[in-house]
Amino acid sequence: MARAAPCQSVPCFCRASGSVFAIPRAPRQVRSGDAAALEHFLDYLRSQGVVLREKAAPCRLTPIEKVVQAFECYIRNERALSEAAVVNYMPFVRNFLADQFGIGPVRLSRLRADDVVRFVRRAASRLHLKRAKLLTSALRSFLHYARYRGDIQHDLAAAVPTVANWSMTSIPRAIPADAVRRLLASINRHSSTGRRDYAILLLLDRLGLRAGEITRLELDDIDWNAGSLRIQGKGAQHSDLPLPADVGTAIASYLRHGRPQSSNRRVFLRARAPLRGFLSQSAIASLVRHALLRAGINAPTKGAHQFRHGLATAMLRHGASLVEIGEVLRHRNPQTTEIYAKVDLEALRALALPWPGGVR
Repeated sequence: MARAAPCQSVPCFCRASGSVFAIPRAPRQVRSGDAAALEHFLDYLRSQGVVLREKAAPCRLTPIEKVVQAFECYIRNERALSEAAVVNYMPFVRNFLADQFGIGPVRLSRLRADDVVRFVRRAASRLHLKRAKLLTSALRSFLHYARYRGDIQHDLAAAVPTVANWSMTSIPRAIPADAVRRLLASINRHSSTGRRDYAILLLLDRLGLRAGEITRLELDDIDWNAGSLRIQGKGAQHSDLPLPADVGTAIASYLRHGRPQSSNRRVFLRARAPLRGFLSQSAIASLVRHALLRAGINAPTKGAHQFRHGLATAMLRHGASLVEIGEVLRHRNPQTTEIYAKVDLEALRALALPWPGGVR
């Protein structure tokens, strides 16, 4: 029998009255998620011994990948950098090495200061300011590592140009309170995914949590008796926050009626297999973006941080001081909170000087 082409009618054979008939099967389009579902099914068959496990051919690392993996191991184990830093640093280091050495051997001793400067100027010009700063941070960290290992003799990290960064150049883009109310009202709280999304959006709005803090939240971090949450913030710092009644109710509703059965300790799990916690904060940003789109809300941005700005702005308008806002948002540096002074219009009007010549 000839092999059928993908996405075409595939004959199905059945035996009746001693004869074999071909029953045409309706064509089916390949959908997203089919490959993942098939892979999980094959894993199950392998675990039952129905399908033999293939022996994976040993992966031969390129010269660049050998250096990158050694550097990644160093910053994870020796420097104890956060997972976010590791994930962000690796592509920049890989691109730098590819730019300098191509597919050939990696000879770090041949690097010169002008090689570093030229790469940064060319790469940074194509990046957003924050990404450009990440680039320079990654490159400095790698060059410090290379000197520590003795691969280079000079302090090339000092040659990495500084990206211009003027403090507080932008105004916080906060989602309005009425938009938040409309967004929350649009969530279908009768579905498992809706219960999860509603609880996450409440955490963003009521407590001003960062997206990464929500992804790292575990079941043991909730103290139901004390009514508090233990949050793992930046730099592995932990803070205990009060758990508002409506937020606690939303989380409890999700845990009882929406969360899939799993041994995973993360509070919020993916809705599709594999059932695990979100891998990164980008999943929360994607959740917010799709929720805004479904609700037809034109928000200032599409990400999760606008709720944090919204909480700070609302506190400021209700008379809270910048010190109090910094404590709620858990800012380690008081200067981080000063950006919200830009939205305190009443205080700014008191500082305004009369226009020369009067009003015209």
